[in-house]
Amino acid sequence: MCLSAQRHLCSWFKSLLVVAIGGIVEIAPLFYLQNTIEKVEGMRPYTPLELEGRNIYVREGCYVCHSQMIRPFRDEVERYGHYSLAAESMYDHPFQWGSKRTGPDLARVGDRYSNEWHVQHLTDPRSVVPESVMPAYGFLANAKLEYDNIAAHLATNTIVGVPYTQDEIDNAIEDLKAQADPEADTDGLFARYGENVKVADFDGNPNELTEMDALVAYLQMLGTLVDFSTYEAEANYR
Repeated sequence: MCLSAQRHLCSWFKSLLVVAIGGIVEIAPLFYLQNTIEKVEGMRPYTPLELEGRNIYVREGCYVCHSQMIRPFRDEVERYGHYSLAAESMYDHPFQWGSKRTGPDLARVGDRYSNEWHVQHLTDPRSVVPESVMPAYGFLANAKLEYDNIAAHLATNTIVGVPYTQDEIDNAIEDLKAQADPEADTDGLFARYGENVKVADFDGNPNELTEMDALVAYLQMLGTLVDFSTYEAEANYR
């Protein structure tokens, strides 16, 4: 073997050795950790109604134009709020992180606007945001929410690590209905999911539980579970 070939082989072997050692140092410790996501106070699994809303959000492709990941850059934090934490997506399957944005990031959209604003925005986007290119989703207000399989959905989520209890699974339908009815008995809902659950007639139509109810319930909880009040920047979603 010529000298140049030997040098090339030696250089390749050294590179391989460095990469292998670096990989072992970075990856091996993860096998000894039960959880690589730091727990954050306030996080909880989605309520049944929020989970149905998230399904609609994914079904309609909202994630294609809206990320749910605020990156730790000054311009993003000043516009949207505190940068996203891994724990905030620990119950997402699949998660909604990304950097593609046609519209604003929605990681902290919860409580930014009223339920009425969201319904109007989804029904006729340009009536509230003239420059919007978002298609209209007014049909959701006329689509009856199908939730017969919600208990099975919660049970399936437990397989991938979402800590739904048997009590939450058994009462999934009751909790879903209660969250969309301000007149309902919500004691069980709050006992299972905590006090930080928004209860409302989200779509403004008390006569029917619709897909609009579920989607707005989901949007209104995004970014509201963790208390960032001591260091959250003002957000501008325009």
